[in-house]
Amino acid sequence: MILLDGKATAATIRAEIKVEVTELSARFGRSPGLAVVLVGEDPASQVYVRNKERACEDCGIVSMPYRLESATQLELEGLIQQLNRDVNVDGILVQLPLPKGLDSQRILDLIDPNKDVDGFHPVNVGRMSLGLPGFKPCTPAGVITLLKRYNLDPACKKAVVIGRSNIVGKPLAMMLSQAGPCANATVTLCHSRTADLKAECREADFVFAAIGVPNFVTADMVKEGAVVVDVGINRTDEGLAGDCDFEGLKDKVHAMTPVPGGVGPMTIAQLMVNTLEAFKLHVGA
Repeated sequence: MILLDGKATAATIRAEIKVEVTELSARFGRSPGLAVVLVGEDPASQVYVRNKERACEDCGIVSMPYRLESATQLELEGLIQQLNRDVNVDGILVQLPLPKGLDSQRILDLIDPNKDVDGFHPVNVGRMSLGLPGFKPCTPAGVITLLKRYNLDPACKKAVVIGRSNIVGKPLAMMLSQAGPCANATVTLCHSRTADLKAECREADFVFAAIGVPNFVTADMVKEGAVVVDVGINRTDEGLAGDCDFEGLKDKVHAMTPVPGGVGPMTIAQLMVNTLEAFKLHVGA
């Protein structure tokens, strides 16, 4: 089995970005800037934000943290509008989920699409659906990049995506089915109402699990030689677990991502890629 090492691949991508950022910063007199907005004290969100800040440091990107113990809807909207106007801010990331009482979609809609490095703004979602340039959601884009780096092309293959979230499942299915490199797959998007999920998965050459249930995908659901990408990360009494039964699958599949160390690092690496692209757009590079 080929272990799809997202941690090592992400480190390579960060090093590549660092070289480009160094050159561009010398040319344009400033470095890319990423504003990271965290509201509340959710422990998991705090960990994610720290990891993103470390990645910025590795890449030479200026991290601009905005940690708010609490905020009203109007206060948070005002901050987003302020960041939209700030010429030194190239990317804006609002860490989700937001605390109860705050309208997440309203906040995401307020972000300037040219600073929407998470790829969640309706403008960028629409551009992605049409196959036009724009910022793509970091997790599915990171998955595609990982497949590219390992020369695993889903073109003309059957792919099953388990999970229909707006953050992972839907955009990943869209990206896999579009014309272009590391795409052109025949995609089935499965979810909780899929009649025979096991049968769908057993026919797939590529299985992408993003359902949020520990060890949901088992060996009897996957055909011999399939490629399995585990997007899930679940906290259990035994520690972190993915959506796939790694031990049960590892001797049956051709390639698979580990949890942790698979898709997670690629998500953050893609955020760095998007931030660099936003910077280049703003400075005219």
